[in-house]
Amino acid sequence: MESVIECRNLTHCYGRRKIYENLSFDVPEGRILGLLGKNGTGKTTTINILSGYLEPRSGECRIFGENIRRMRPLTRRRIGLLIEGHVQYQFMSIEQIERFYAAFYPKWRREAYYELMRKLHVGPGQRISRMSCGQRSQVALGLILAQDPDLLVLDDFSLGLDPGYRRLFADYLREYAKAEGKTVFLTSHIIQDMERLIDDCIIMDYGRILLQRPVGEILDRVRRYTCRVPEGAPLPGDGEFYHPSVVRSTLEFCSFLPYGEVARRLAEAGIPAEELHEERVSLEDAFIGLTGKY
Repeated sequence: MESVIECRNLTHCYGRRKIYENLSFDVPEGRILGLLGKNGTGKTTTINILSGYLEPRSGECRIFGENIRRMRPLTRRRIGLLIEGHVQYQFMSIEQIERFYAAFYPKWRREAYYELMRKLHVGPGQRISRMSCGQRSQVALGLILAQDPDLLVLDDFSLGLDPGYRRLFADYLREYAKAEGKTVFLTSHIIQDMERLIDDCIIMDYGRILLQRPVGEILDRVRRYTCRVPEGAPLPGDGEFYHPSVVRSTLEFCSFLPYGEVARRLAEAGIPAEELHEERVSLEDAFIGLTGKY
C-alpha cells in the first residue's frame, strides 16, 4: 500500500527539552490514522512539522512523495489542514464564508459543507461570532471537507464539541473518508471518538513511538490482567508486562500476551499469582495501560 505521509528520523527540541529523537512512521493511502499521546509527547509538534510551520532539528517528512519543505503549491492544494483552532473571519455568516473560501479552490464542493451545516442545525444566515466554540470548530471542518483534499490533517478535531456532536462528526468523517477514498491523519484528546473513527493508531510515549498498529488488532490482543499477590511480592520485570502496579495486594498490568503465556512467565519470575484474571479493554483503557496512568 502506497504511503501518503512518510516521516524518517525526526528529531526536535524546544531549547534543551528534547521532544523526540529519530521518530519514523508512515501513513498508508486511504487509511484513517490517529496519533495518540499524553500532553507533551509531541502530537501538535508533529502536526506542525507535517504542515510545514515547524522545521525539525533533523529528519525528513514527505507528503505525496514531496519533501514538505519544498512542496509545490499544486501538491499543497491536496492537503486540508486544521491546526488546533477555529475558523477565522468570524464576522461573516455561514453562507458568506463559504462563498469567500470557494473562490480559492477549483475543486470546491459546497454540498459537503452545507450537508455538515444542516447536521449542526445552523442556517446560512447565522453569524459565526454568535456560535458556540464547538459549532465554530465544525464550520472550520466543513470548509476543509469542501476543499475536497486528498489528505486531511486534523489537530484536536473534536475541540469544544459536546458528546452528541462528537459522535455525529466522527461518524460523518469516517463515512466521508471511506466513500471518497481520503487519507486522514488526526489527533484528539478524546480517545472514545478515535475508537469509532480510526483504522490505525500510533501511540506515542515520551520521546518515542510505543507502537503503530491497526485499532482492531489492539482491541483483539491487549488485555488487562489482575491477580492476587502476597505482600512484598516483586513486580514483573518482563517488558511484555506494561506498567505493573500493586494496590491492596492486587497486581494489575496490560499485555499483548495470551493468558497461558502470562501465567507461565509470572511463575518463572517467582511471582505467586492467585486468581489470575484477564479482561478485554477499550482503546482508552489500552492507551492508559500501555502508557501508564500518570
